[in-house]
Amino acid sequence: VQPVESGGGLVQAGESLRLSCFLSGRTSATYTFAWFRQAPGKERDFVAGITWSGGTTRYADSVKGRFTVSIDRDMNTMYLQANNLKPEDTAVYYCAAGALAVGLPMAKDTWPFWGQGTQVTVSS
Repeated sequence: VQPVESGGGLVQAGESLRLSCFLSGRTSATYTFAWFRQAPGKERDFVAGITWSGGTTRYADSVKGRFTVSIDRDMNTMYLQANNLKPEDTAVYYCAAGALAVGLPMAKDTWPFWGQGTQVTVSS
């Protein structure tokens, strides 16, 4: 499985972006998927996750109510709708995937497959 992100860019505070993650390769109902982000000089942090069915999602407290994760199984694509963006949301956003035994873990080392990342910059 190889995730490929797209949709990043430069926006002003308060604006929105939709990030996409195309999941090439063989996936199945056992897979779960997540978005992480990494700001300069900081750790890579969990943002949101979703199961293959889309029935279960999980969000970091910092994005709850502003970001929405979704999945289109027919298109093999996961999305992150990011609304009301803030300068502190500036980071490289990464897509992760894995056939994980436990839910939607926030620990980055749990996830085996990663994309190359897409830059999101929010100006004040």
